[in-house]
Amino acid sequence: MTTILHIDSSARLGRSHTRRLSACFVEAWLARRPHDTVIRRDVGLEPPPPVTEAWIAAAFTKPERRTPEMRATLAVSDALVDELERADLIVAGVPMYNFGLPAQMKAWVDNIVRVGRTFGFDRSRPGEPYWPMLSGKRLVMLGARGDWGYGPGERIAGLNHVEPHLQTVFRYIGITDAVSIAAEYDEFADERIQQSLQAAEAEIDRLVARMTAEAQAAA
Repeated sequence: MTTILHIDSSARLGRSHTRRLSACFVEAWLARRPHDTVIRRDVGLEPPPPVTEAWIAAAFTKPERRTPEMRATLAVSDALVDELERADLIVAGVPMYNFGLPAQMKAWVDNIVRVGRTFGFDRSRPGEPYWPMLSGKRLVMLGARGDWGYGPGERIAGLNHVEPHLQTVFRYIGITDAVSIAAEYDEFADERIQQSLQAAEAEIDRLVARMTAEAQAAA
């Protein structure tokens, strides 16, 4: 059995390309493996609270020393980390907003990068004081961009702070197996965005076929 954490972060609903692509992935997966589990988290509709001074104080206090107020402050973060820990596969629909993550997705990231939960820290540890605490998970990033040429080695790859940001974050907590698929040309609103969406969906179908076959072989 595979547990999928399906995240959407777009502020748009019916017109969202990333919602379309993430739904395409999950539907294709369940068509092949209907008994797998999906955890649904829509941070686009229900954004996690941003990190505050009280949150930081609570997160860096040892669990046994936290007050009831501190535990309440971390309740949403704890729930998000619990979901991430349960998941074998994270499928994230993440549009590009002003070259980076939507604020809703950044809030999710800030809530799941947790000392003692997803990464360890010990200032007395020889060498690197940080270490990842999650492993064996996979990440699929499904994006949408207004322009074109944001892929690795392409014309404006240096302006893409979506996939590189997420890959950095997930590597830091121990998730290194990541793949991304994105639709482009959204701002042009012509046949190019439709062609890009169709190409992305075809690529998703191939990816799902490969990944489900790997999951079956590993069972």
